[in-house]
Amino acid sequence: MTALVLIIIASYLAGSVNFPIVLFKMFGKEDPRTGYSGNPGATNVYRQAGLFWAVIVLALDLGRAAGVAFAAIWLLDGAWVSWAGFALVLGNRYPCFHGFRGGKGVANFLGFTLPLAPLYCLVAGLCWLVVKTITGHPFLGSFAMVLILAVGTILRFGFEPVAAIGTSATALFIYYAHKQNVREFLAGRKP
Repeated sequence: MTALVLIIIASYLAGSVNFPIVLFKMFGKEDPRTGYSGNPGATNVYRQAGLFWAVIVLALDLGRAAGVAFAAIWLLDGAWVSWAGFALVLGNRYPCFHGFRGGKGVANFLGFTLPLAPLYCLVAGLCWLVVKTITGHPFLGSFAMVLILAVGTILRFGFEPVAAIGTSATALFIYYAHKQNVREFLAGRKP
């Protein structure tokens, strides 16, 4: 139980380090939460600073999340690993180091799932690209990606209830984080 609590806290703190905010500050750029969608994630970084910075941010998010997953796999009993992912995404959304205003957790969920279900990550990434290309809306691609990642993680743990609940909670939390995108989309505005 002590390992679970420590991993949950460490995962939340790791997720609370928002790389776009840190990098933009280091290089004298405006806070990424002030432009376009207000989300400090790779898509918004791309809009504000270009492809190079978006790739850097995505790589950092994926690497950190995969590191958290490996630590959780090593220290926890199987099914509880998914709750470290939830804590990571929670930290990304409500980062204690950045005024509790963060990202939506999609890249973190992708990186966290990478060591657990790599084939599903590949399929999810391709699905994101296809849906985003067809619809023109990155958040719709993210919805498809998160669904595939959740299915892959649940299958990885053989429908173990603790893992299924943790994974489902993570996916639903990410969907909820996109509520403003959904409102704008339904109102006919580009989110």
